Amino acid sequence: MPLGTLDRTPPPFFRQGPSALTRLVIYSLLALLLMVADTRFRVSQPVRASVATLLYPLQWLVLHPIEWARSAGSHLQSLQTAQAGESAARLRLVQQAQRAAQVEQLTIENQRLRGPLALREQLALPGLAAEVLYDAGDIHTQKVVIDRGIAAGVLAGSPVIDATGVLGQVTRVYPWISEVTLVTDRDQAIPVLNTRTGARGMAFGDPGSRSLGLELRYLAANAAVQPGDLLTTSGVDGVYPPGLPVARVERVDRRADTPFARISCQPLAGVAGVGAVLVLAPVQLADRPVAATTETVPPVRKGGRR
Repeated sequence: MPLGTLDRTPPPFFRQGPSALTRLVIYSLLALLLMVADTRFRVSQPVRASVATLLYPLQWLVLHPIEWARSAGSHLQSLQTAQAGESAARLRLVQQAQRAAQVEQLTIENQRLRGPLALREQLALPGLAAEVLYDAGDIHTQKVVIDRGIAAGVLAGSPVIDATGVLGQVTRVYPWISEVTLVTDRDQAIPVLNTRTGARGMAFGDPGSRSLGLELRYLAANAAVQPGDLLTTSGVDGVYPPGLPVARVERVDRRADTPFARISCQPLAGVAGVGAVLVLAPVQLADRPVAATTETVPPVRKGGRR
């Protein structure tokens, strides 16, 4: 067969298009053109919105199993937390029931002991509601003025309390108003009882402290007092009824150069700013029988001589 009759063109299978360098240049120019057009004219924004709309069902199908798994884990964790809280609540309920039973038992024992000892029960004292009008004008004292006086039956020396504790004592009474000296005044003293140890003491006003506090004086340096102890009225003065909360021990300073401890207390009443108060009638001590004397008095002789 003559060679001139042969087809020298490559078959379609072996045909090649533009070279790789040519395609790189074309695609680079096209990408650059698209970036410039998207930056200036935002031509790809509709395309992106359409693609996002079309892919949303697929995203929903892919993400929801993960959210369901997280929700199931959170539900199990919440269930465990709720079960743990229920267990703790049941434990606290049992403890409270035990304490209530102990309180009831102690109350019964207290009543059984008070009977033979002939101890008087605490009487509910009448009270008179009043409102604090303003602070006293004297900057060297801690006093407030209330809107009740002689016309309302207020007596000098009456204890004054608020919702949290002992506020002070009525020191001056006028026809329509009264002056109350706060427990933080330097001239005010109140006998107190440590509810933890049962020890008695005397609390004095300490206006020089940082927050208008009290000072528990004349206690030995080794006294069993610690921060957090609750001090209540002891009732031995015949003015304050026993059991009223007065202050809480804040700091105990035991120094070697003095036999007494410096004990700072924080009053429980709102001495810095109080609105409504309650004026109580002063408690009077019961008359005590006079003990018979053992001294024998010789009879009087005639003539006036013994």
